[in-house]
Amino acid sequence: MLDLQGICDFADYFVLMNADSSRQINTLVDQIEAALKLQGVRPHHREGTADSGWVLLDFIDVIVHIFRPEEREYYQLEDAWTGATETVRIQ
Repeated sequence: MLDLQGICDFADYFVLMNADSSRQINTLVDQIEAALKLQGVRPHHREGTADSGWVLLDFIDVIVHIFRPEEREYYQLEDAWTGATETVRIQ
């Protein structure tokens, strides 16, 4: 998770996740949306598809990116936001 506060005007945090297959991406999307729905939070916007290898869930202050490893390596969002602070890393 990257803390973007103070360096980005459209979100406070990016959550970056890997999934090894389209099925795993869909499962993560479903589980994240279901858990947040229970808290009364719904996504503002959703982009991408599991088949494309990248799904973005925009919850306004928090944007979740779920990648297949190849797409995450290609886009290298961590490098694009060099001023961000990594707050959590789970491997």
